[in-house]
Amino acid sequence: MRKIEHIGIAVADLQKSNELFKRLLGKEHFKTEVVEGEGVETSFFQVGETKVELLQATRSDSPIAKYLEKKSEGVHHIAFDVADIQAEVKRLKDAGFEILNETPKEGADNKLVVFLHPRSTNGVLVELCQEKK
Repeated sequence: MRKIEHIGIAVADLQKSNELFKRLLGKEHFKTEVVEGEGVETSFFQVGETKVELLQATRSDSPIAKYLEKKSEGVHHIAFDVADIQAEVKRLKDAGFEILNETPKEGADNKLVVFLHPRSTNGVLVELCQEKK
């Protein structure tokens, strides 16, 4: 793993949260994007080398909608940038981590993504990200 790529924060209202984070960080978000497959709309803020990703559900059966229903707004996941997502999945699986989706799927911000189950990572949902080529 090369760096923390982003920290994902589940929010109920993306527009209000964009304003809040604009005031907090002193800058505008640099892009929004809908990921239909995950039922989410995202907004990104750049903070140094790391991004903050705000996530709002676009449908009631999405993972973010379920998360908000159970836990309310807050940190949803930490994403790590990797050079070779397939090699990292194999390494982590061999090391005993529970992988939620062994086949990378399309994520926001031109990334392929894989998630590790929180029960194998001290309660933290971990995302692996690789830039699509």
